[in-house]
Order: sequence, then structure tokens, then C-alpha cells
Amino acid sequence: MDALPLIALVAGSAAVAGAARRTPVPAPLVLVAVGLVAGFSPGIPTYHLDADVVLPLLLPPLLHTAALDSSYLDLRANIRPVALLSVGYTLFATVAVGWLAHRIIPDLPLTAALVLGAVVAPPDAVTAAAIARRVGLPARVTTILQGESLVNDATAITAFRVALAAAVGEGMSWGAGIGEFLLAAIGGVGVGLLLMVPLHWLRTHLKEALLQNTLSLLIPFVAYAAAERVHASGVLAVVVVALYLGHRSWQVDFATRLQEAAVWKMVAFILESAVFALIGLQLPFVLKELGPFGVREAVGYAAAVFLAVVVVRFVWVYPATYLPRWLSRRVREREPGPDWTAPLIVGWAGMRGVVSLAVAFSIPLAAQDGSPFPARNLVLFLTFTTVIGTLVIQGLTLPLLVRVLKLPHPDPQTVTLIEAQAQNEASEAAEARLRELLEDPHNSLPPPLADRLRSVLERRRNAVWERLGASDPVTGESADDTYRRLSREMIEAERAVFVRLRDERRIDDEMMRTLLRRLDLEEAAAYRETDGS
Repeated sequence: MDALPLIALVAGSAAVAGAARRTPVPAPLVLVAVGLVAGFSPGIPTYHLDADVVLPLLLPPLLHTAALDSSYLDLRANIRPVALLSVGYTLFATVAVGWLAHRIIPDLPLTAALVLGAVVAPPDAVTAAAIARRVGLPARVTTILQGESLVNDATAITAFRVALAAAVGEGMSWGAGIGEFLLAAIGGVGVGLLLMVPLHWLRTHLKEALLQNTLSLLIPFVAYAAAERVHASGVLAVVVVALYLGHRSWQVDFATRLQEAAVWKMVAFILESAVFALIGLQLPFVLKELGPFGVREAVGYAAAVFLAVVVVRFVWVYPATYLPRWLSRRVREREPGPDWTAPLIVGWAGMRGVVSLAVAFSIPLAAQDGSPFPARNLVLFLTFTTVIGTLVIQGLTLPLLVRVLKLPHPDPQTVTLIEAQAQNEASEAAEARLRELLEDPHNSLPPPLADRLRSVLERRRNAVWERLGASDPVTGESADDTYRRLSREMIEAERAVFVRLRDERRIDDEMMRTLLRRLDLEEAAAYRETDGS
């Protein structure tokens, strides 16, 4: 097996994503555009999305990282809009887009059109998170979009299986379809609930950070495979486990958290970059497989399906936003009235992604009776154009829409004040605990060391308050910035001495690495004291 194409994909997509960070355009869109161009460039290997690779190998870690970064409490507080989008909208879009495609495209059977509807129904978790982070959406809107994208893949994949069974002649009834959907949903949540506690217990009882993070990398694959083994939703199992682990991450020791954050940040960056590049690289394959349909004719159908996808989302989002408030006094009392801009943003932020393409490529070539699957090549093309259309058109215009609407953002001073108050309360508890410990004869410390504990605590308490103060009139730096700069300069001076001593053979490399690691930890501590990271 030639590994060079895979290495080239990872290295090339990472390089493009890194360069995209210096541009105002979100990295996913740059990666897709470069992939589109690279797909027709000479010497570029052929990359073909395989559902047997994407769904069990790429989707679990991507969902896991997205769920770890999500807030269980925020999702629970917004469970109604999240459920209405992730389940209600996905099923509605499957039927509505499928029916419209059936009416628009001659000779496209309704069953095949419903397969298309299920494929293009779910907005993408990776895209939603990446775009939301870049454009700075309000917190509640971001929570709703992320919650929707975490769960809707499970709804769409189940709807796809039901529609596909009908399309290939397996004769699945409505009752059987509903039963399969319930089995997937309840079973996926059930598997996640069964796994989350023992997995968390194992994480907290492993004593080495290296073993704990090895387990962390395996968890999404274990959850997905266990659920799929019993014909339940692997997506929901991964999300349930990740939300639980993220909610209780404070119970894991600090070394594991630091290492885990770095590991998953790297994994997410590599996978997200490769996934978006792969989307663009599918264009030559999709055009080659278009078959008897002319490109001009297919492009016309693609525009119609894209328009249907966009309109159907707004048709669902506005009633789902306002009807519950009109029908329920409890909802009106419990929740603030939605700003008219929120449903507009949620409706426009419906970018599709790699899951839609991977599921589309899993459509079989033939039906149960051996006849070709009706319009399979056209379904692939329409899925691809819908994904590209939503990524490019909606992804590029969403930041502009956010700026035009002038969405409210949290006041930095208010946020810093809340942070300072929380830090002050925590510091008071730590100070009381330190006094209690030092009163015990078994904890006696020389005065300089005890003073050092107090000074570190005081520095941590004051650091956040200082961010509320004015900047230095000469340097323009805040006290935090000056503190970090001076700390870095001092540490750099020490680091240069250790390297010089190694070069002079006065210490060996192993000792130098030990001393440099100690400095690295000191530098990290200095930054944590001031920026709270």
C-alpha cells in the first residue's frame, strides 16, 4: 500500500489550513477551494471518499472533539430548539427536499429522491463549529447550532437507511422504519449511558497521563463500534459519552488535561483540514460518474435542489422558533423573547459537509432485483453541489451577515469582571485552606516557601483584576502583558545558559532537557496566571 498519497493529503491540507489562518476567509472554505483546483491538477492522486472509512474512522473523533468542547448545561438549557432542529428539521428536510426533487427532476423516483433528501438534510458538525468560532456568533446561537450538528447525523443516517431500503426494494413499511429509528436513537443513547461511567472511572484511576490519553483517543471509536454492533446509533453513543466526559473533565488530573487538550487539538486540526480538502477533491470523480446526464442539465437540477435546501430550512426554523412561544405560556415565562436576527442566522448557517458526501457514496450500484439504482450518479452530483454550494455561498456570506446585523457580543469588561469575581472567591477558599494546612505541624514550611505559596495565590487573584485597569501610557501594555513579557525574557536568559552549558559539555543532553522542561512548565504557569488558560 502506497502511503505517499495519504501523507501528501495530510501535509498539504495542514499547510493550506495554516495559511488560511492569516486570511479573513474561514479555513474550511479555503481548503474546499484548493481541493477543487487540485482535483484537476496533473500529478494529484485520486482521493475517493469511502463511507466505510469516513463513518467509523473519521466521524467519531470529529464528533468527540466537538462534543468535548460543548457545554452539557447549555445544551440541556436549549434542549427544545436543539431537538426541533436535530430531529424535527432533519426529518422534515428529508421529506420536503426529497418531494421537491421528485417533482423537479423528471424520472427521479420518489424513493430515490427521499434518499437524496436524507443525504443532504443534516448540517455538518465540523463546519458549524469552525464557522461559528470564526465569525463570533452569540453564545446561544452557537450552542443551538453545535447541538443540532452533534445529533442530526444520527437522525439523517437512520432516515437514509429507511429510504434506501425502500429504494432498493426491501419493502420496509412505515412501521418498520419508525421502529428502526427508535432503535437507533434509544439504543445509541443507551449505549452511551452504559459506557460513560465506566470509561470515566477508568480515566480517573489510570495513574499515567500517557495511558489516560491513549484511552482518550480510543474512547470515540469504542463508543461508536459498540453502538453500531447492536444496530444502534454510533453517533449518539459518541456524543453522550463525550458530553459526560467533558462535563467531568475536572476530575482528571492536571497533567492528563494538559496533554489531552494538546493531543485532541492536533487531531481535530489534522482531521478537519483533511476532511474539507477531501470534499473539494471529489469533483473530478463526481463529474466522471455523472453518466447519461448532461452537465448543463445536471447543473440546473443542482441549482434547484440547493435552493430547495436553503428555503426548506427557513420554512422550518421560523415556525420552530416562534410557535412554541405562542402555544406555551411556560416557554414565554422561562425564555427571553428571541431576537428576529437569531432565526435568520440559524436558518442561513446550514452548511453541509463530509458526512453527506460519505453517505451518498455508500448508495449501492444496484437495487435488490439487480437493476441499477435509479439516478445514483445524479444523486451523487446533487449531493456534491449542495455541499459545495452551502459551504461557499452560505459560508462566505455568513460573516458578512453577522456584521450587517450587528449582533450583540458580550462586553469584554463585564466578562472580565465576572471572571475576576469567580477567581477572587476561589482564591479566598484557597487562602483559607492554606492557613488551615500551615497550622498543622506536619505541614511546616520555611517562611520563604510559605510566602511563595501566598505570592503565587495573590498573583493569580490580582491578575484578572488588573485586566480591568488601564494600559501603560508608555508601552501600551497591560500589567498582564508586561508581566508575561518580563517572565519570558527571564526564562529565555536561563534557557540560553542551559544550552551554552550543554554546548560546552559541562552538562549532558539529558540534564539539559530536564532543566528546559522545568522552564517550560514555569513559562506555562506564568501564562496561566495571567490569561486563565
